[in-house]
Amino acid sequence: MGVINVIDTNNKTHVLEAVEGWRVMEIIREHGLPMEGLCGGACACATCHVIVDEDWSARLFEAREEEEDMLDTVPNVMPSSRLSCQLIYTEELDGLTVALDPAIADAVRAA
Repeated sequence: MGVINVIDTNNKTHVLEAVEGWRVMEIIREHGLPMEGLCGGACACATCHVIVDEDWSARLFEAREEEEDMLDTVPNVMPSSRLSCQLIYTEELDGLTVALDPAIADAVRAA
């Protein structure tokens, strides 16, 4: 088991235990942080949008076209934006750092 670092909307870093083979979205939700993931990982929404730390962005595989299409629907998309449902945790991602999208986190808390 490894860890991922998730920066919440208050700029607090949470170090989360990560299980190999789980989607980053699932790891974040399992630890109780505000993450929707309405489509369950089918890349059919953008409610699991995260911003990947620049040091990690180049180390990830390129987003596929369907992920890029979903990211086009995100109002505050950044160059290192990804859908966390498309990032599968492996030991190569030990220490991955992502930031939650404030708009998504606010919607989850309001629900």
